[in-house]
Amino acid sequence: MLKLYDLAGADPAHRFSPFCWRARMAIAHKGLAVETLPWRFTETDRLVFSGQGKVPVLVDGDSFVADSWAIAHWLEDNWPERPSLFGGAGGRAAACFVNQWADTVLNPAILPMVILDIHDRLRPVDQAYFRRSREQRFGRRLEDIQSGREQRLGAFRDLLQPVRATLARQPFLGGDAMAYPDYIVFGSLQWARVSTPFELLADDDPVAAWRDRLLDAHGGLARAVRCPPR
Repeated sequence: MLKLYDLAGADPAHRFSPFCWRARMAIAHKGLAVETLPWRFTETDRLVFSGQGKVPVLVDGDSFVADSWAIAHWLEDNWPERPSLFGGAGGRAAACFVNQWADTVLNPAILPMVILDIHDRLRPVDQAYFRRSREQRFGRRLEDIQSGREQRLGAFRDLLQPVRATLARQPFLGGDAMAYPDYIVFGSLQWARVSTPFELLADDDPVAAWRDRLLDAHGGLARAVRCPPR
């Protein structure tokens, strides 16, 4: 069985990393069995074998792969007979753009909306690390970073217009069926969904309807994660 080191909060069932969700959905897409191992920010010693200190890390026997993008390619190349994540070379190239857009545009827009809520769901030792590292990055207190998110919500929703426009033409970002681009964007929205009671999507947003379809995919894998009460 594959093993996946997966970022967790104080509650080991709180799995919230957008990158880990990309990997978990990709593994489920391939129909592979996996054991997810809860990992916290300050447990870098547990990843020494991987030569780096971030999750996700996928382990298969004596082999390991770090980074969600590398994991997706590894799954595709090692299980080509299973359902494809990309649908060929062109799909890989298009997914690369979506991956970069999520990493450089979508995730940086989400983090200030949920950063204090994430902190509050961590163990005390991880809270100290998270506050120190994120406040150094932003140059402000976590409370100040998240403050005023209600006023920023409209701009965030406008940011999703490319997703909305794509879904107006096809049921999934991958076309007629789910593919890795769906899992990339979904991972980011799942990150917010399981970390904060603050809803980023309007009920009537087509992106919310698409997210619901992803939540129910693969036996409701993503929906099973408990969310903070709204």
